[in-house]
Amino acid sequence: MRIFKFGGASVKDADGIKNVFSVLEKVGHEDTLLVISAMGKTTNALEVVIKNYFDKSNELHASLQEVKKYHNQILLDLFDDEEHEVFYAVNSHFADLEYFIRSNKSPNYNFVYDQIVSYGEIVSTTIVSHYFNHAGLKNNWVDVRNFIKTDNTYRDANVDWEKTQQFISKGIKKKALNITQGFLGSDENNFTTTLGREGSDYTAAIFAYCLNAESVTIWKDVPGVMNADPRYFENAILLNQISYREAIELAFYGATVIHPKTLQPLQKKEIPLHVKSFVNPLLPGTSVSKGKDLEPQVPCYIVKRNQLLISLSSIDFSFIMEENISEIFSLLHQFKIKVSLIQNSAISFSVCVEDKFGNFNELKTILSKKFKVSYNENVSLYTIRHFTKESAEMVEKDKTVLLKQISRETMQVVTKE
Repeated sequence: MRIFKFGGASVKDADGIKNVFSVLEKVGHEDTLLVISAMGKTTNALEVVIKNYFDKSNELHASLQEVKKYHNQILLDLFDDEEHEVFYAVNSHFADLEYFIRSNKSPNYNFVYDQIVSYGEIVSTTIVSHYFNHAGLKNNWVDVRNFIKTDNTYRDANVDWEKTQQFISKGIKKKALNITQGFLGSDENNFTTTLGREGSDYTAAIFAYCLNAESVTIWKDVPGVMNADPRYFENAILLNQISYREAIELAFYGATVIHPKTLQPLQKKEIPLHVKSFVNPLLPGTSVSKGKDLEPQVPCYIVKRNQLLISLSSIDFSFIMEENISEIFSLLHQFKIKVSLIQNSAISFSVCVEDKFGNFNELKTILSKKFKVSYNENVSLYTIRHFTKESAEMVEKDKTVLLKQISRETMQVVTKE
């Protein structure tokens, strides 16, 4: 079986959905499982709904109506008959969402987030599945929450691999086209969980691992894995082949084409990963597979914006030792602050982090009891794999360098622009 993942950009409107249909006509669709994300910016729109829900805002109803209106327009563009059963199916999903919003009693933000935001994927795949059937491409709509089982770490759930393997092995139809949702799972009480933002790639890898898939293909609006993000760097070039190791390194440092968790399960079973263009599906794209000789021969650039550089120093000029660093990391883990870079000296410790849950102020209060805390907000972290003198000079040009770290193959620079 092949696993195809299509992200939100590929199904953002009716033309996008028709294009996905066209891609499958060109590359085949038998014995294939599609993992599909929420349409366009739906996840962001549902996050506004969640914010309005917790703020008890008068805008709650309007923000939810915007999400419904967006999907209804796609339906009208795809189906001539408004009596088609897909309209009922989508309205039913939104009715379930509205019921949850009315009846929920839990104050747990992360729990509520997962229950609400999941409707983006549920509605998206419902529309795609019905359209494919309507256009003559028979398929099985699969609720991923019945297959990927997790713990109850809402918004960043951990997969229960044993249970997930059992459900996927028994429940997925072979020699057919299956359509399911990315990003989602469910806990032991069958409440919806999510695998972290951009987790649809990971979903594809989970299914591939459990099904011993032939391959995974991530369909993007770019030709494949580039050596740099074309939005930030001129003259970015396509990497035709890279190793699992290199792809994991690039993902770890923040390359957005492949989700960091995606590669480990694929590497374990040596399942090849392809990154291809849904605009030009017959182009070769990038292949990720086993092999030490697949390292890029050019510098690879990764930039992470909106980072936070925290510098801690001991108040009494004592050394910052292992027990201090252990305590700091424990707090960073507790407050779900992702570490991108660390550097320490005898009496200071600096860390570049991503505070995606907005917990830094609370953390700072605790750290200030033991350390002098300095910080720079909205900094950029540049990583250059296989760096050269010229590539380093280009990245540092016209920027204030706050921190620099160099190893054999990798250079990282924190800058204020």
